[in-house]
Amino acid sequence: MSGRLLHTLAEMEQAMGAGVRGAPGAVTGVSIDSRTLQPGDAFFAITGENSDGHAHVGKALDAGAAVAVVAREKADAFPPDAPLLLVDDVLGALADLGRAARARSTAGIVAVTGSVGKTTTKEALRMALGADGETHASAASYNNHWGVPLSLARFPREARYGVFEIGMNHPGEITPLVRMVRPQVAIITTVEPVHIAQFSGIAEIADAKAEIFDGLEPGGTAVLNLDNPMFGRLKAAAEARGVARIVTFGATPGADVWLKEAALQSYCSVAVADVMGVPVTFKVGMPGRHIVQNVLAVLATARLLGADLALAALALSRLKPPPGRGVPLRLAVKGGPATLLDESYNANPASMRAALDVLSRTPVGPRGRRIAVLGDMLELGPDGETHHADLAPAIVAAKIDQVFCCGPQMHALWQALPSERRGGYAMHATHLEPMVASALRGGDTLMVKGSNGSRMGPLVKGLAERFRTGEDALLEG
Repeated sequence: MSGRLLHTLAEMEQAMGAGVRGAPGAVTGVSIDSRTLQPGDAFFAITGENSDGHAHVGKALDAGAAVAVVAREKADAFPPDAPLLLVDDVLGALADLGRAARARSTAGIVAVTGSVGKTTTKEALRMALGADGETHASAASYNNHWGVPLSLARFPREARYGVFEIGMNHPGEITPLVRMVRPQVAIITTVEPVHIAQFSGIAEIADAKAEIFDGLEPGGTAVLNLDNPMFGRLKAAAEARGVARIVTFGATPGADVWLKEAALQSYCSVAVADVMGVPVTFKVGMPGRHIVQNVLAVLATARLLGADLALAALALSRLKPPPGRGVPLRLAVKGGPATLLDESYNANPASMRAALDVLSRTPVGPRGRRIAVLGDMLELGPDGETHHADLAPAIVAAKIDQVFCCGPQMHALWQALPSERRGGYAMHATHLEPMVASALRGGDTLMVKGSNGSRMGPLVKGLAERFRTGEDALLEG
C-alpha cells in the first residue's frame, strides 16, 4: 500500500458495526493473507474452504498489522491487549467496509465482466485511465465473493478512477457484487461457452453476464460487443433494466467504437479506430485481435468517464500480458534458443482459438516449428469432447506444425488431428512434459494452454527450469 491513511478507526467501527479491543494503529491497507501482509494493513481473518484466518492472526500482528478483524465468538482466543475489531461475520464486515469505501468515493467507476478477457481488459483500463489520474483497480483476478469486497475495501478516497473485475460461474453471482461496486460504466467483453456445465446454454450465460446491469448507477452506460452473437440479447437485457445508454464496440460498421484497421504483429498490434466520432490510432503492447477488440471497450470507457483519450491511447503501448496469459519466455534448447508462450492460466474454446491465432503470427527461427501444447478445457458440459475436437480446423488454419495433448477430453482433439501434426499425447501434464522437452529444438515456438485444473502451469514451470537460459528469460515485446 501507499502508506496513506486508508480508513480511520471510527470509519471502520461504523461501517462494520465493530467493537474495539486493544489499541489499533493507523490503517493504510487491507489484507486477507498474512503471508503478503504489509505493515499498517488491517488483517481480515476470513474463514475459507481450506483454512481459517483466525489461525493466522498472531502472524499478521507480528508482521505489523495495524489491527485484526475477527469474529466476536473467537475473540477470547487472543491476548486481551491484541489490537482487534470484533464483528459478527468477518467476510460480511469486509463487504460492509467495501460499501463504505465506495460510498465516500467521487471517482469514475467501471466494472468489467465477460467470458473471456476480463483481467486483461481490467489491466488495460488501469493503464489507460491511470494516464489521466490516480486509478485503483482489482489486484490479480480478484473478481469473486471475497475478491470484489477486498478490492473495494482497498479503494483510496483520493482515487480519480476505479476499475473492478467481476466474475461468475453460476447464475445470480454477479448481481450482489455489482451492487457493491455501483459503476457508472459496465463492460461485457464477450459471451462464450465458458462454465457452460453450470448453464442450460449460451443464452443463459448471456443472461448471467447481463446481471452486471443490476448495479449500474442511474444514468450509467453499458459497453457491449457488437460483434458477439449475444449482443441482441444483452442489449435487450440492458434496456429492460432501464440502462440509460448503450455504447457498442467492434469491427462491425456502425459500432460506436469501430475498429477500422488492425495490423497484428507477433508481440504487439497497431490499430485505427473511430472512438465515438474521434479518430484514434493506437498501439497495444500485447498481440492478438481479441486484445485489440477489448481495447476498444477501454477507449470507450475513457471517453465516457471524461479521461484524456490521447493519453489513454498512448498508455496502451505499455500493456503487457498478465502471468499465464501469453507471457513469452526464452528457452535454451539444443540447437539454439526457443520461445515459449505461457498461456497456462486458463482455457475455453474462444481463448484457445485466440491463442492459436497468436501462435500462428509468432516468428520461429531457422528450421523452427510452431508447437501447441494443450490441456483439457474444463466445465464445458456434456459437449466437452465436441468442443475439443472442433479445435482441429483452427489448428490446421493456423499452420501449427505439432500438437501435444493431455487430459481425457483432449483425446478427442488428438483423434481429430491429421497424423502429421500429432506430437504426443498423455493423460496427465506431468507425463507430457518429458515428451515435449525431448521434441524441442532451436528455433521452435511453442504455446502452452489449458484450464487451471489441467495443470499446465507446472508444465510451463518445468520446461522453464529444464531449459533455463542463465539470464532473464522474459522476452520483451
